[in-house]
Amino acid sequence: MNGKIKNKYDVIVIGGGHAGAEAALASSRLGEATLMIVGSINRISNMPCNPSIGGPAKGIIVREIDALGGQMAKVADETLLQIKMLNLSKGPAVRALRAQSDKVKYPRRMREICFNQENLDILEAYVINVTLEDNKINGVTLEDGRWIEAKAVIIASGTYLASRILCGHEFHPGGPDNEPTTTKLSECLKEIGFDLIRLKTGTPPRIKTASIDFGKTTPQYGDNTKLRFSDDTPYEVIRPFEKQALCYLTYTTPLTHEIIKANLGKSSMYGGIVEGVGPRYCPSIEDKVVRFSDKERHQIFLEPESEEIDETYVQGFSTSMPRDIQEQMVHSLPGLENAVIAKYAYAIEYDAINPLELKANLETKKVSGLFFAGQVNGTSGYEEAACQGLMAGINASLKLKEKEPLVLRRDEAYIGVLIDDLITKGVKDPYRLLTSRAEFRLLLRHDNAYDRLIKHGYEVGLVSSDRFNRYLEKRKQIDTLIEKTLGIKINPKKEINDTLTSEGLAPINEKVSANEFLKRPDATFSVLEKIIDDKLEYEDEIKEQALIEIKYSGYIQKAYKEANKLEKMESRKIPADIDYDKVSNLALEAREKLKKVMPETIAQASRISGVNPSDITMILVYLEHKNGTSNK
Repeated sequence: MNGKIKNKYDVIVIGGGHAGAEAALASSRLGEATLMIVGSINRISNMPCNPSIGGPAKGIIVREIDALGGQMAKVADETLLQIKMLNLSKGPAVRALRAQSDKVKYPRRMREICFNQENLDILEAYVINVTLEDNKINGVTLEDGRWIEAKAVIIASGTYLASRILCGHEFHPGGPDNEPTTTKLSECLKEIGFDLIRLKTGTPPRIKTASIDFGKTTPQYGDNTKLRFSDDTPYEVIRPFEKQALCYLTYTTPLTHEIIKANLGKSSMYGGIVEGVGPRYCPSIEDKVVRFSDKERHQIFLEPESEEIDETYVQGFSTSMPRDIQEQMVHSLPGLENAVIAKYAYAIEYDAINPLELKANLETKKVSGLFFAGQVNGTSGYEEAACQGLMAGINASLKLKEKEPLVLRRDEAYIGVLIDDLITKGVKDPYRLLTSRAEFRLLLRHDNAYDRLIKHGYEVGLVSSDRFNRYLEKRKQIDTLIEKTLGIKINPKKEINDTLTSEGLAPINEKVSANEFLKRPDATFSVLEKIIDDKLEYEDEIKEQALIEIKYSGYIQKAYKEANKLEKMESRKIPADIDYDKVSNLALEAREKLKKVMPETIAQASRISGVNPSDITMILVYLEHKNGTSNK
């Protein structure tokens, strides 16, 4: 790939992880001449941590990426080892897919897609400098001295900025999987004036699968039903249930906890070696033992990494203990008494940009045309990284076309929640998306991702007209089915109530519509079809989404009303040149926070910690007065 590199590109993407790949694919597909610069071509979309895609909230992000025209969902479908729907027993707001991925096949497939993408060149090199002209980005300088011109640059460097690997009291420069790191790009960003923060993450040991006694563990199966991340993936592509791999559950023991407590001082984190702040929602096992000392045991999942390598990932056992202590810890787990460690666990700390430096389109406030995406923005997780890469790629292209940026609202997408949280609240530890972070989570469901976002993907240009029309047809079928349930009447006949009783449902006492019947907690289309003695000829996905919309219609309408109030505030823009020192009666903390964040809308300002309703009123009064004065 290196032989055909040009001297000038529309967009340069620094980094080829999950953020970099999505950014480069989006930009090139939107017609921009794009260069993706990677440390190693073989590490494109690598999975240095857990071999999975999806999970709570994260699985919905993958659906959103797909609805916008990104790539992650399709590759996850093609290369999964196991798939299941989480939280099926709970409400639809928290349901999400999780796939056990093949960590060899997933990046291989993503590399193949990148290599064959029109308008995309790939270069193995290290960037040491981004160059500016009149406070606008104009290119990058490589380690070998070459300068390549660019109209926009997206930094998606993951955890490779000035990173170092830590294991016990040992540490050395390096990125994930001991890949080379870069310090000069960090230095360059600091010289420009960017505020960099120090963060930490970690990974557990990998075990030789053949050395595990799975008889002492509990098998964890996928779901024996039709599941997929992308509606465009044919079900024939998905690995059938009977061929899906098993995961296994084991637990820490009192001995595990004793070993950890006796050796805390040898851990990188507790030994004072780590400078960065670790992820709150994915702590190391030593952190769990210390923070949750009342718990007798912690869950440990044994997850296959690939069909092509004999290694198992020990989920929930991240640590920075020395290797000899790791041996003792691993051998204290049921089923792993004789386990052979293929790769030892380690912690990694790295530089990230303070996301308060970013605008809602992920462009920096200081430098025009410079975007950041992924873990370098202070997030954790492949899914969080990929969605930022997609948004940065889209917005870089829109900027070059002199079009309005694509900014997703909090009631519109988990992606909108994530980016808004980053640029409004900043981060103190690696940010992980959770359903609890979304105040409109009933609107941000797995089933309706396309309703929310595919129009954006189509208008931007990443979703084809054929695909958009297929969505419209599906939406029409859902609406038709819902309409049909309003017209079907159910009478309280004995045979109907006998069927309901046999299905474990309460009998009906008066004539009701099928729509009203389906609002009952345990009512389903399969039960409805039995009592009306008629088969409703719609695909399961159509019925599932129609059922959710019927059953939760009251709650959904209430949520939309609240969201509409927020939308009015989001539409109220704050001038970029506002001087908060001239706004009367602002609280001191609010004034400082507003000057630091420089919110783009009244709604964003209202979400800043330390900014109270009275401060918002003062801003509105100031803007009204200023507008009134300027209109005279």
